[in-house]
Amino acid sequence: MQSSLGAYQRENLCSVVADYIKEAILSGVYREGDHILETEVSQVLGISRAPVREGIKELEKEGIVTIVPRKGTFVTRFSIEDIKEVFDIRLLLENDILERLIGENKLSEKDFKALESIVEDMVTIVNGSGELLKKAIMLNGKDMEFHRYIWQQSGSKRRVEILERIFFQLRMAMMYDTNETGNLLVTATDHYEIIKHLRSKDLEKCKKALRDHIVSYKKGRF
Repeated sequence: MQSSLGAYQRENLCSVVADYIKEAILSGVYREGDHILETEVSQVLGISRAPVREGIKELEKEGIVTIVPRKGTFVTRFSIEDIKEVFDIRLLLENDILERLIGENKLSEKDFKALESIVEDMVTIVNGSGELLKKAIMLNGKDMEFHRYIWQQSGSKRRVEILERIFFQLRMAMMYDTNETGNLLVTATDHYEIIKHLRSKDLEKCKKALRDHIVSYKKGRF
């Protein structure tokens, strides 16, 4: 029993470490290529270095950090090819989800209102005061809330599982995409176009609105 409890506590601490580093990346504390020091994380969280090391290994499996022998751990640098691959996977799966939502009439007026409410929150964030980076981070979180709502309403369990598996990489890629444009209001209001075509059940226009929402595609960077 004691052994099982110890294993659970270690696993729990590993999750704490992983969550802390993820939030530090999204909040700009760590940027791509930054060196993550085990001792520093250990001191901030008030835990030993063993669970920190295990938590970092989990993040390496997710592709979020890169461990370089004899040099240390670094926040993974996403190349254009990496970003494209993440967005390609997203488009492939999310387009399938749009087909299910429209083809099987899965969204009600209540769902459309919920989606509009999330977009209204995005616009409020953009028009509010504060640093551009902080607003971009908050917008990024709301953006993913919007799309996760759509994923869940599709009832496509396996597609959602795959998207959730790359969820954090998607957020990192979207931060890159948002920072490249600097136009947060357009990023926010793009979602109204997606809702409009979901409402009218125009699949092709809905797919185009989704693709245009991903700025790097719209700008022709890929």
